[in-house]
Amino acid sequence: MASVTSLSDSVQQHLASALTATLPEAAGADPLLRRSDRADFQANGILALAKKAKANPRELATQVVSQVVTGDVIKDVEVSGPGFLNITITDRAITENLAARYADDTGRLGVPYAAHPGTTVIDYAQPNVAKEMHVGHLRSAVIGDAVVQILEFTGENVVRRHHIGDWGTQFGMLIQYLEEHPHELDHKADGASGEEAMSNLNRLYKAARKLFDSDDEFKTRARRRVVDLQAGEPKTLAMWQKFVDESKIYFYSVFEKLDMEIRDPDIVGESGYNDMLAETCRLLEESGVAVRSEGALCVFFEDIKGPDGNPVPLIVQKSDGGYGYAATDLSAIRDRVFHLKANTLLYVVDARQALHFRMVFETARRAGWLNDDVTAFQLAFGTVLGKDGKPFKTREGETVRLEDLLDEAVERATAVVREKAEKVGLTEQEITENGRYVGVGAVKYADLSTSAVRDYKFDLDQMVSLNGDTSVYLQYAYARVQSILRKAGEARPAVHPELELAPAERALGLHLDQFAETVLEVASVYEPHKLAAYLYQLASSLTSFYDQCPVLKAETPEQVENRLFLVDLTARTLHRGMALLGIRTPEKL
Repeated sequence: MASVTSLSDSVQQHLASALTATLPEAAGADPLLRRSDRADFQANGILALAKKAKANPRELATQVVSQVVTGDVIKDVEVSGPGFLNITITDRAITENLAARYADDTGRLGVPYAAHPGTTVIDYAQPNVAKEMHVGHLRSAVIGDAVVQILEFTGENVVRRHHIGDWGTQFGMLIQYLEEHPHELDHKADGASGEEAMSNLNRLYKAARKLFDSDDEFKTRARRRVVDLQAGEPKTLAMWQKFVDESKIYFYSVFEKLDMEIRDPDIVGESGYNDMLAETCRLLEESGVAVRSEGALCVFFEDIKGPDGNPVPLIVQKSDGGYGYAATDLSAIRDRVFHLKANTLLYVVDARQALHFRMVFETARRAGWLNDDVTAFQLAFGTVLGKDGKPFKTREGETVRLEDLLDEAVERATAVVREKAEKVGLTEQEITENGRYVGVGAVKYADLSTSAVRDYKFDLDQMVSLNGDTSVYLQYAYARVQSILRKAGEARPAVHPELELAPAERALGLHLDQFAETVLEVASVYEPHKLAAYLYQLASSLTSFYDQCPVLKAETPEQVENRLFLVDLTARTLHRGMALLGIRTPEKL
């Protein structure tokens, strides 16, 4: 089905025609239409046009109003203040517009695809091999997954990349220890649970670190093993692969708890660019973008300064010949631009790495790998804080394990679901399932409803509350509609454009009409919190509607059908919007 023209676009067209008829030189001018609490819409563009034409803005506005065609879409236009236009839409136009969205059998609710889709490589959810995932890994995964869903929905070709930490000096220590203690990882990887896998790796890491710190001969052997690894010695590589495979079992178990899909081909860690590092350095040095300084290969910037106010160089290759993160990140850019043919590189990475990425992107731009046609953007995010406003830690002052955090959220949410279970007739299986959806949804929504760049407080009590701006409130709104539809008996949702709408129906209808423009805006600026805000307002409008407009006890059968159609479309919009944020909506709650 073709996309549905929004009410704002229809009004825009009517106003553009009226403006051109009044002031031919204003053809193509933007009426500056926006939602208003004074009317359904307000147009503010006439003030600027009047100034340009040296005309009285209020008189010009009055002339434009006389040219506006009313009836089908626009019910009334009045001049306000110095020359604003307050516009009221007909009830029929609202209902017919929503009917077109409701009839969309593709599940898109009339949302158009983006005008110029391209290829975006999104780098997110980047855990480290042989290390536990903690609360610091939460935001990259949750924000990244939501942006992936939203971009794909708008028609963008999205390439997912999980740039896991799977290379570096600590692997020499781990591999050497495993070589000397071969039975530490002797179970079959494909039969292990994530918890078992991590338990093995944790035990191994602690034992290897203890030996590394206390035994100089072992330390020497471990460092020699790093050289073997970087040289691609087959036996060393095979042992390294064991660590990666073991870690992946664990990663998958955590991402499954997060209700996120992570696919094996999308995991391309630091090691994936190992063969490109020398060439990256050669290209940068030959082009003069990077120069040797005290044996190291560096890129210098006059305008990029560190926290102390002094210019800081980007070290691409160390004086001992080793490569740092910069070489890997620059090689990844080359791969993503020239091999994956990306137009946009999106990095969902902690704001504290902003300086590093600013230097990496500028280096790639100087090298010609990024330009006007290929852009890179860091979707930087803030820190997860505890209730005390400090970085979230356990009572013992340790970093909170991500698995523990998710388990506790599900436990709390299950208790909330169980309280209501008898009233809505939930089975034990449904209680368990819904507890998981509510708990994980609560964690994701708390993150996504906050602007990514801001820190946010992790407060489980608030997150699983049925009141306020929480995912539970939205999930409950959806489930409530499903309950009404089940109780409707013979009555079915049906559209009646001839009916007059109550104020709460109009408010709900006008907000539903904004779904498409909200999704497209969110996709263009990578700001999922704007979608979360839209959905919260939608659920709030639904609550106001319930308070003022009986559905099953409406005055006429036609009104019952029309209101069932309104609430069903609202539920579908909540369901689709929440899915774009990676959150499930249970049928009963």
